[in-house]
Amino acid sequence: MSKIRVAVIGAGWFAAQNHIPVLQGRDDVILDGVSRLGAAELARVRDHFGFAFASQDFREVLARKPDAVIVASPHHLHHEHAHAALEAGAHVLCEKPMTVKPAHAWDLVATAKRLGRHLLVANGYHYLPRLDEIRQALLEGAVGHIQHVVCHFASATLPVFTGSTGFRRWQTTFFRPAVETWQDPARGGGFAYGQLSHSVALLLWLTDLRARDIAARVRGDAGIDLYDAATVSFENDAIGVIAGAPSVPEEGRARLRLSISGDAGILDLDVDLDRCEIERHDGGRQLITPAPAQWLYKCDGPVHRLIELARGEVRENLSPGDIGARSVELIEAMLRSAAADGSVTAIR
Repeated sequence: MSKIRVAVIGAGWFAAQNHIPVLQGRDDVILDGVSRLGAAELARVRDHFGFAFASQDFREVLARKPDAVIVASPHHLHHEHAHAALEAGAHVLCEKPMTVKPAHAWDLVATAKRLGRHLLVANGYHYLPRLDEIRQALLEGAVGHIQHVVCHFASATLPVFTGSTGFRRWQTTFFRPAVETWQDPARGGGFAYGQLSHSVALLLWLTDLRARDIAARVRGDAGIDLYDAATVSFENDAIGVIAGAPSVPEEGRARLRLSISGDAGILDLDVDLDRCEIERHDGGRQLITPAPAQWLYKCDGPVHRLIELARGEVRENLSPGDIGARSVELIEAMLRSAAADGSVTAIR
């Protein structure tokens, strides 16, 4: 396969800011089709990036049978668009959260498996240097049997969810975030789906844990969550705490910090401090530090991996659909628990 024909469904703020420019920078990609609502906005994307075809109807884009599709539409449309893309024969990269309903997420996993297609989620943290090394260390028993986890995430996103005047950096972006995507609970608005999905996916990918039940509280405005805190029980009988907030000032770096404790030791991963340390009860100690700025968040990795998988150049998917589905089921149950005044809520 000399070149991969790629389509983009949902060419909004982040697709135009990240996904499409990454595709455009590869000489083995053809920008075949693009779809979004709004005739003027669609024409602007088509002409600026040089797509061969554009339509407000995503079905017309999929009818061209692209090799790969990026789904970056509003959260509540991910299932419909990703499912249709898989059925059209494409490998799919879906923005996070993969869906807003767990059943929809697991349906995408099953559909991709049935059709022999790759399904990725846009979890950019998984592709940062040495994160896969840390994952392998945990899976090989670096801290032994995992018994307790702490997962905290804070990002500079408050204006995205509160509808204020927004960030200064938005003055230079191709589009601004769509208000309804981030502020409408029925569409997956709020911090949990919009941002906590980053850290939850990273935790579950690193540890291979799956949540069993959860008790949560959230605080927010206009019916959406902004400040989240939950205690979780996992299927391996580990327990943990997951929390997050959109409180970092605009110029600040997102805080992502994990502490993973087992019967053989503890691993502390401070992504924003560029530091990971493993301490074991047998006296072993390992310090992992990337080069400066290597752990600054970016999301080019999932886009590159989509093309590499489609071309058959690599086999490993670092942000697979099953991790996306586990993340969705945890977050959805967290919000159900919060709505029930913090009662313990089963994940499934």
